[in-house]
Amino acid sequence: MRNKKVEITMPVHNRRQLTLQCLKSLARIDRTGLDVHIIVVDDGSTDGTSEAIRENFPEVEIVQGDGNLWYTAGTNLGIETALKRQPDYVLGINDDSIFDENFLQRMVECAEKYPRSVIGALLLLWDAPHRVFQVSPKWNVWRGGWRYWEEQTVWTVPAKPWSVEMIVGNCILYPVQVFEENGLMDASKLAQYGDAEFVPRIKRNGWRLLVEPRAKVFCQPNYEPKKVLKLSLPEKMNLLFYDKKNAHNLIHRFHFYLASAPTKTQGFAAYWIFYLRWIEQKIKGGSVDTKTGEKNLAETFANSVVKD
Repeated sequence: MRNKKVEITMPVHNRRQLTLQCLKSLARIDRTGLDVHIIVVDDGSTDGTSEAIRENFPEVEIVQGDGNLWYTAGTNLGIETALKRQPDYVLGINDDSIFDENFLQRMVECAEKYPRSVIGALLLLWDAPHRVFQVSPKWNVWRGGWRYWEEQTVWTVPAKPWSVEMIVGNCILYPVQVFEENGLMDASKLAQYGDAEFVPRIKRNGWRLLVEPRAKVFCQPNYEPKKVLKLSLPEKMNLLFYDKKNAHNLIHRFHFYLASAPTKTQGFAAYWIFYLRWIEQKIKGGSVDTKTGEKNLAETFANSVVKD
């Protein structure tokens, strides 16, 4: 039996040390039965990222961007490059990740066992490696959209793969047929968070979304950007109305809601509910609650665990 061909692709920009750390981690994974090739889309880095990759990881293919790709177009370019090599799978990752030695073996095993499935890893925080990060969010239109878990650990998730509503783009294994049937991410409307549009679209088109709990990936905690209210008025205006590639831009966020929601109607409603709740919380002097209301994921998703 021939090895399964896996193309790993990630967009990067001016995070040389993180990128090198990620590649060093990938160099240590178990590749038994796998032909693995790595593609880095360097979107105009000025910190010597490409030069450092060539020096330390000459086997890695580098595709150059002009600095205007951002996450979605950068990921698309990586996927397009990967597809030319006729792989069985494309693994999309972020460079702020460290990988368990067996993570890719587990993800491919899961994809092979459950046809027409897209596989997400169990994401954990690298500064608290028992804590779950952005895994299996649930949609709630009346709470303003996607609700994220805050208190889950490696001990509270299902022991076997389970079906989810969304997989975030930190680490996703796509069978190549996904792109043959669904094309690529929509970079025209979502410069960032293109996965939030693409993953729900492929789910609507008949693909199952699974999280494989044995595939562990350790992620850098999300960077907290400067709060909008603390910006100057010109900065606020630029961010909210003109800089359409910024995740806080009102138009960008509107497209995010419409694309990622189960239906456009729910996305439209949740968009306005989110801001109404935000205004309410500011009047009260607090912040918007993004928690789901915690129960163990093993209990919450007991009926979503796939059957052997």
